Amino acid sequence: MRFDTHGRIKCGTVSTPDIDAALADYRDLLGLEVVDDAPVGEALAASWGAPASARQRAVLLQPRSGAASFLRLVEAPLHPDFRPTRTFGWAAFELTVKGVYDLAERVEGSGFEIIGPPKPIEGLPYFVPMQVIGRGGEMLYFNEVAMDTPSSDLPKAQSDIDHIFIVILATPDREGSVRHLKERLKLDEGGSYTLNYTMINKAFGLPDGTQSTITMVQNGRLPIVEVDGYPEAATPRAAHQGMLPPGCAMVTLAVDSLDLDLDFIGAPQRRDGPLYAGRRVATARGSAGELIELIEL
Repeated sequence: MRFDTHGRIKCGTVSTPDIDAALADYRDLLGLEVVDDAPVGEALAASWGAPASARQRAVLLQPRSGAASFLRLVEAPLHPDFRPTRTFGWAAFELTVKGVYDLAERVEGSGFEIIGPPKPIEGLPYFVPMQVIGRGGEMLYFNEVAMDTPSSDLPKAQSDIDHIFIVILATPDREGSVRHLKERLKLDEGGSYTLNYTMINKAFGLPDGTQSTITMVQNGRLPIVEVDGYPEAATPRAAHQGMLPPGCAMVTLAVDSLDLDLDFIGAPQRRDGPLYAGRRVATARGSAGELIELIEL
């Protein structure tokens, strides 16, 4: 099956204060391979609506499986008001991994803080997740896939740490965000699940057992975005003026065409490199303020 299809997650971008330190985690510990290491160009930064991110160091990493999906680190100072798991926007990137329990032992003492040890989720037997927070406040889910869900195909890892296969969007209006992704990006609504979401409950001091509803957005059986309705105490994400947001900063998706009902920050431009491969690229903001970069197939 062709990897590059409409809606495929091509990259997750992380803002981090010290790329050399982050590489000790992503490259040396997780085993992702560096495929590009260069400053962000002025035109690219402008296309993100983040001109102050120009000339900041950026490192592009790829899983050893060779999957054509990437993780990008962009250097940026920490924002004093940013609190992971409490703001709207891209909340987490989910990577498929081979052995989540072994991975939990490996990350002890690294730049990743385990905030959710590996454990099955009641009512969701399809994978075993672990949640960590990185040096830039980014949240990652490491998921050991057990089986496909009734409505989606979940990828089993072909390397110890493989590609991002779901991104989590925190939003004040779950139904509105789902509608935006369906109507503007031509994606499909998948299943909705109501569960005891312990990560959200801990972040907001809610009693254990408090229920949250999440909805999957996909292309056919390809899962893409998990849309989480966040509590009223959540806030927009604080960011440095003119820079990418902190933590999980941006998601890059493949699309069949850029002929979409979106207000792009800048006109589509062809861009080179391992991620863009000479294709046209443009960036828009989603309904929760999230940055969505699109690569035209």
